[in-house]
Amino acid sequence: MIAIIDYGIGNLGSVKNALDYLGLDNVITSDKDVILSADKVILPGVGAFADAINTFRNRGFDVVLNEFIKTGKPVLGICVGMQMLFEYSYEFGKHKGLGIMKGEIVKFPESKDNSYKIPQMGWNQIEVIKDNPLLKGLNGKDVYFVHSYHLSNNQDNIIAYTEYSGIKYGSAVMKDNVYACQFHPEKSGEVGLQILRNFGEL
Repeated sequence: MIAIIDYGIGNLGSVKNALDYLGLDNVITSDKDVILSADKVILPGVGAFADAINTFRNRGFDVVLNEFIKTGKPVLGICVGMQMLFEYSYEFGKHKGLGIMKGEIVKFPESKDNSYKIPQMGWNQIEVIKDNPLLKGLNGKDVYFVHSYHLSNNQDNIIAYTEYSGIKYGSAVMKDNVYACQFHPEKSGEVGLQILRNFGEL
């Protein structure tokens, strides 16, 4: 069973619908015992980093997530759920993340000639650079993004890159049993469904 963590912020319904479509047993839950007894956990997230991480901590889910990670069972962070796994975000000030992976979340530079817009909103390509079970066979595929901030200062955990605003940044990461993607697999059509299917098979 896959537990989708409900901490009041996140694209819960769309994630659940995608898992239901794939026939993967799942539940949206804020029950810490249910989360800890699950086979896998998904950490979704939308909106501003500070709101997400503060709500997550205030409800004690930081402790629960760390306990779950120690079991060795798979975790998948999505969008802000990925960003929260890192040390700091600079979205509207400096905010401390969970520090599960090293790195910082910074804003895309403003366009001086209006050649691109912030946020990045729409389809873009992933360049898979390391063999991994989550993105197997998906190099060069397009997935769906909505974000203004991106990962910086991390080379160790990146498994896929994406280019936007002239910057090549890590759009998917992996550390041991923890996987995360900046894009939204639940909004990425057949490619996204394959990613969620791969996660279900871990």
